[in-house]
Amino acid sequence: MKRTLTILAVVLSAFSTAAQASGPKPYQSAMAVLEIPDPDGVRDLAGFLWYPTDAEAPLVNDFDSEVWRETKVVTDADPADGRFPLVVLSHGMYGNAYNQAWLAGALARQGYVVAAISHPGTSTWSRDPEITRQLWERPMDVSRVIDYATTTPELAHFVNPDRVFMAGHSLGGFTALALAGARYDAARLKASCEQTPDELVCGILSGWKIARTEADRVRMEADLSDPRIKAFAVFDLGGTQSFSDKSLAMIERPMLVFGAPIMNSGLTLDIESRALVNTLPEGTARYIEPPTLSHFDFLGLCKPGGYELLAREEPGDEIICQNGGAPRAAKHEMIIDHLTGFLSDR
Repeated sequence: MKRTLTILAVVLSAFSTAAQASGPKPYQSAMAVLEIPDPDGVRDLAGFLWYPTDAEAPLVNDFDSEVWRETKVVTDADPADGRFPLVVLSHGMYGNAYNQAWLAGALARQGYVVAAISHPGTSTWSRDPEITRQLWERPMDVSRVIDYATTTPELAHFVNPDRVFMAGHSLGGFTALALAGARYDAARLKASCEQTPDELVCGILSGWKIARTEADRVRMEADLSDPRIKAFAVFDLGGTQSFSDKSLAMIERPMLVFGAPIMNSGLTLDIESRALVNTLPEGTARYIEPPTLSHFDFLGLCKPGGYELLAREEPGDEIICQNGGAPRAAKHEMIIDHLTGFLSDR
């Protein structure tokens, strides 16, 4: 659907500011384009907003793809009456705002507003090395989304500012940790990579020239946390070893952590998700490691023939569609159940 947030604003402004969403209720998912301009014109953000609606038609595909299975949203729909919790999604390396559309739609149907943007520099369509090395901007992108959703007239009366959450996949999990209070530690990463030089994250961050200069190191090691986020979900993250143990041990906000033991991404659980939950304060993390879960199960469902199409046109990328049909659909349901149960307690 091709609607701008400006159009959505006209709809949202018609609703009472005092109404509150009350308890679990089945909604349909509506979707709008999300655009957050940078006043300096340097880092405009673009993505999508999913929100609950009581309308049931007309249903359209949320996007068109030869590889990915679309999900249905209602077009030109009034939002459901009330104020709803906000979930901001952060995609993985070279991903985009569509990657967790399956999750966003499911959350909207259960009464959440969901925002996802494509991070400049580390997204499918933005890979300029000069922007990529500014990795500190990623958590700041999420904070800007929260600013926009909780202060602009279009959304301020629609989003509950007291229930803001964040979920991130892979590099998005790295982003979540920074927002939770983890502090990048260039010296620790260097020591870790000297011991395990073939570890995926070591090669990626080195190739991106992260914290290579003193000025960049200062920006990366700054406090990038956002206290408005009440709880976090981390989906098979990468980069745990780049944060100081001390800062990880001081994170007090609840964290749902998924580890993916099917090794098809290059990430090592003992260095990543398992190490994270062992360092977080006791009682902070809820850890889930389903035996058949893979890193790419947090992406969408693949269409029949999607695997073959990628193998032919983007050799090597077909791995993202391995078991990407019915087996992945069952895992999506499991992830949704765990996540909504986790968030409903916050």
